Amino acid sequence: MKIWVDADACPNVVKDILFKAAQRTGIEMTLVANQFVRVPANKNITSLQVAAGFDVADDEIVKRSQAGDLVITSDIPLAAEIIEQGGMALSPRGELFDKENIRSRLNIRDFMDTMRASGVNTGGPPALNQSDRQNFANHLDRLLTQHHP
Repeated sequence: MKIWVDADACPNVVKDILFKAAQRTGIEMTLVANQFVRVPANKNITSLQVAAGFDVADDEIVKRSQAGDLVITSDIPLAAEIIEQGGMALSPRGELFDKENIRSRLNIRDFMDTMRASGVNTGGPPALNQSDRQNFANHLDRLLTQHHP
């Protein structure tokens, strides 16, 4: 198992949780972004800067990840692709995407895109709160315990 982080939109507080988990477990983790991302000096934590552009980081994660890997992302289409190839996807809010819930999440996302395109202001997601951070940390710990020796 390897962890891939869609780092462009990943909150710093979630990155800090991930850094601590990777340091504690020794699991390999790569943060992928179209800008420079600072990572701790640790042999199993790296960053990969990709060219700017729509979905360039997502495409790189899909290309490099393998079945059994964990991807941290709030991007629903990316999560769907990862699940399709046998990986796991966890949002920074701690929502575990799986075969049972990803289709409905894609439908909601597409509906909201349609609403925005027609001029409706749907607002953005609420700010990440302490409950979200705790939910993320708990899900991450469970996944690492189950899938990482």
